[in-house]
Amino acid sequence: MSLASLPMYDRPELRGAHDRYWRAIRAELGEGPEYLTRAGDVWDHWLSPDLLLSQTCGYPFRAHLHGKVTLVGTPDHGIAGCPPGHYCSVFVARAEDARASPEDFAEARFAYNEALSQSGWAAPQALARSEGFAFRNLVETGGHAASARAVAEGRADIAALDALSWRLMRRHDRFAAALKEVGRTPPTPALPYITARTRPARPLFDAIEAAIEALAPEDRAALSLEGLVPIPAADYIAVPTPPPPDEI
Repeated sequence: MSLASLPMYDRPELRGAHDRYWRAIRAELGEGPEYLTRAGDVWDHWLSPDLLLSQTCGYPFRAHLHGKVTLVGTPDHGIAGCPPGHYCSVFVARAEDARASPEDFAEARFAYNEALSQSGWAAPQALARSEGFAFRNLVETGGHAASARAVAEGRADIAALDALSWRLMRRHDRFAAALKEVGRTPPTPALPYITARTRPARPLFDAIEAAIEALAPEDRAALSLEGLVPIPAADYIAVPTPPPPDEI
């Protein structure tokens, strides 16, 4: 039996829209499980020989999944200042904090979701390195929302958030009002859709592209889906990888 999951932005407020999105993909593809899998570890999903469709992050793809899965395509979320199919990290701090740029927070408490995150760890550290410093005063939180909340509640001073996650927090989370944006990283390829290594990408790409077109406008807006982009695996592999937290 095949497996499908869309775990990366599956907030409670979006589960209905994600379910309808999956049903549209399944209808276009003509196969697949009736329901998305939401239980279990995402790594088990990504590496399953039964994987029909999932979404991963660029860092796990280049570090561990490349060569073990098939890259299908990348959703375009319409992130300002980014090419189609790309995104960036947004640096946030408390609204009352007088500091105004990531460089001002070089010695501050930096909240990050996990060490294998492109937007939460790799992109902000790459930007810091380009400016001649590193975020070393680290607070690991386990998730983008937890990082943002840690800043809002004063347990950290700055965090780097996936730009789409930040957009969704501003729509749905009250604590986002206590935060301000203090910078963005350069764009990198956004979170790609993948399938099992033994499956071809083209039928899934075509089905997803058609499903996005078929979605109701309110679901496309809720999920920030503007299209699907065929970004080569080489573009993901070329993104710089910083040292892990214990080597900073």
